[in-house]
Amino acid sequence: MAGRGRLRIYLGAAPGVGKTYKMLGEAQRRRERGTDVVVGFVETHGREHTAAMLDGLEVVPRRLVDHRGASFTELDLDALLARRPQVALVDELAHTNVPGSRNAKRWQDVDELLGAGIDVISTVNIQHLESINDVVEKITGVPQRETVPDRVVRAAHQIELVDMAPEALRRRMAHGNVYAADKVDAALGNYFRIGNLSALRELALLWLADRVDAGLQQYREQHQIDTTWEARERVVVALTGGPEGETLIRRAARIAARSAGGDLLAVHVTRSDGLTGADPGRLAQQRQLVESLGGSYHQVVGDDVPAALLTFARAENATQLVLGGSRRTFLSTLLTGPGIGATTIRESGDIDVHIVTHAEMGRGRLPQAQGSLSRRRLAYGFALAVLLPPVLALALGLGGDTLNLTSNVLAFLFAVVVVALVGGLWPALLTAVAGTVVLNFFFTPPTRAFTIAEPNNALALGIFVAVAALVSSVVDRAARRTRQAARAAAEAETLATLAGTVLRGETALQALLERVREAFGMTSACLMERVDSDELTETWRPLASAGTPTCRRPEEGDAEIPGRDGLVLVLQGRSLAADERRLVGAFAAHAAALVDRVRLSEAAAEAKPLAEADKLRTALLRAVGHDLRSPLASAKASVTSLRSSDVDWSPAERDELLATADESLDRLSRLVDNLLDLSRLQAGVLPVFTRPTALDEILPGVLAELGPAEVTIDLPGTLPLVDADPALLERVVANLLTNAIRYSPPGREPLLTGSVLGDVVEIRVVDRGPGLPAEDRDRVFAPFQRLGDTDNTTGVGLGLALARGLAEAMGGSLRPEDTPGGGLTMVVSMPSATMAEDAPVPGRLERGGTR
Repeated sequence: MAGRGRLRIYLGAAPGVGKTYKMLGEAQRRRERGTDVVVGFVETHGREHTAAMLDGLEVVPRRLVDHRGASFTELDLDALLARRPQVALVDELAHTNVPGSRNAKRWQDVDELLGAGIDVISTVNIQHLESINDVVEKITGVPQRETVPDRVVRAAHQIELVDMAPEALRRRMAHGNVYAADKVDAALGNYFRIGNLSALRELALLWLADRVDAGLQQYREQHQIDTTWEARERVVVALTGGPEGETLIRRAARIAARSAGGDLLAVHVTRSDGLTGADPGRLAQQRQLVESLGGSYHQVVGDDVPAALLTFARAENATQLVLGGSRRTFLSTLLTGPGIGATTIRESGDIDVHIVTHAEMGRGRLPQAQGSLSRRRLAYGFALAVLLPPVLALALGLGGDTLNLTSNVLAFLFAVVVVALVGGLWPALLTAVAGTVVLNFFFTPPTRAFTIAEPNNALALGIFVAVAALVSSVVDRAARRTRQAARAAAEAETLATLAGTVLRGETALQALLERVREAFGMTSACLMERVDSDELTETWRPLASAGTPTCRRPEEGDAEIPGRDGLVLVLQGRSLAADERRLVGAFAAHAAALVDRVRLSEAAAEAKPLAEADKLRTALLRAVGHDLRSPLASAKASVTSLRSSDVDWSPAERDELLATADESLDRLSRLVDNLLDLSRLQAGVLPVFTRPTALDEILPGVLAELGPAEVTIDLPGTLPLVDADPALLERVVANLLTNAIRYSPPGREPLLTGSVLGDVVEIRVVDRGPGLPAEDRDRVFAPFQRLGDTDNTTGVGLGLALARGLAEAMGGSLRPEDTPGGGLTMVVSMPSATMAEDAPVPGRLERGGTR
């Protein structure tokens, strides 16, 4: 079976930058090299130079699709799969296929081609990417209904940016190389303004830079590259949970902002043997500040804070590290040696370290768990154990006979306590043994010999050894208990961060695994599920992973943390200590709960349409019981009467019966049409095909449906075209006018008017009826209700529900407003047919008048 094909995408900031031209140029180069290249679908937009690039390329004929009385051409996917070329050209990746096609979107067609082992070259504009679609609409004012998921574009093997300066693109347009001459002025004055093009160009560059950066990170991980590559500024700020945190964050944000595309990362190191007194509330506030400035917050566990900071910074390819000035006093610095800042600077290598001054500098040490024994303290303890006994012996020897054995023993006992406080049990025991030897040899008669003449002296030395051992043991036990308490505090802080993640809604399994990987310094974390097992083999399926490489079986990891229901959390990077496994177990349990939650949500989502359908069915049966029987009964009675031979009907009576039957059947037909359309809307299968539409184009159909009812029409002749489905828009306006006529008082016929607000055309249906209370403004659009109306002869309450559904299906909206002076105004907002890539320049309507 052939492997999956590769996708190459030409990304543009706007229409006309030359994506299709570049794609065809690449196809010509490959054809000259002997590659089997065919054109599946290329749209030249009538551009002469682009069309010329098709010369010599094999073109697969397009498929003809009929839709709503019109013919359209689409990519012939079946023919292309049957042809099986090496490379296929498929233009406009975000294109929406005509209803009735196999796939709704062209990118889905491309996915089938890739799955068949065919390489595909395609094009897409930045405004069609799903993640920034709303940003583009805010910038340009033009909604983009055709979108493609970012994951599809990011998965491409190659993405090439087709860039062009805004001024150059506008010159191309002015020369007629993009659009026809009659469209150029409108295009340059609307979508293709300098500001719009500059913003779109920046979006394209930044999006592609992020994609390139992700690829670079993956490459560094695969090749185990730890050194910093300064491809872009990435600033890491170290947070302790102290009051200086906000100052550091803002300073780091300013550093990151000095270069375009700079990243801000905040990291807090949870220590098991040092800094454990961070304020969780203050850290939460600082995290919110980081995220509000566009940065990200991370937490890692590390006994050596400088090493943990630098490991994290190198893993993130950071270029700069921001630390706060030390809060320790001068005396603390002398006693404990260089602080975190000095150590980090010494070991930072090619990472720039900024020490930021703040108001808390020199005001005391950071909160610490006293007595926790680090390697440095053990080293100091053994050094004192070696140096203190001879120094103390020399000092006591200089005192001559002025001191007795008791004073000497107390002096050595003091030395043991000092060593125990510094280095713990073993250095203190070493000091006790050395002190006993020195006391016995130099200060216990007979001196200069390892003998003890008096029992009293022997007892004193024995008590000295016992007291020294007990004091050392107590000091060491206190240090160990403090170490355990500090470790528990670190674990609690990590779990508190996990709980905060859940409360903030960051429930994505991928994000949770990323936090596990970061917190424990792993290269990858993967949650796996057992899907099948027998006596010999087990089959596992990865549910989510973070980092690389991704494990395929639990045996490939360095640590396995079993969850429940066949789930296991697999970590790669190093082995876990017993206390770390307990903490990781909490993450594994939460991951399992998260999987259950996701599956329950999916089950609930699947059940919701069924519940809605059942609710709709119940409401339908309750509402239409009378409304279906009434027109059927009237029509049946009229036809039965006409067929009766017992009565000799006059021509006038016969016409009246026929009119009654005709009117009843018309009511029944409208009811059935509304029910069918509403069901299609709720099922999401109502075909909608929008095009630039003039409002006067729909008026004949609207007036024909209203019949003899009086309506005032006042549509300005300057209204632009709207982007809508003409048939559906006709239904919307007709339903609204029918509703307005029903509630308008005699002699006060409804008004149909329109106006323009920015790039939106607002169609207003105004009546002078009783109006609508504010609390009923949402209920009025629910199907099968009349807000207390007792007249069932006018329908089943579908008109407004259907009108809103149809308007939203076309990309518009429907909302109620109060009519000044009393009454209700229904406002239909539809996007104007503003110049876009595939839309013509909006024209002007020349219409007006009243009826």
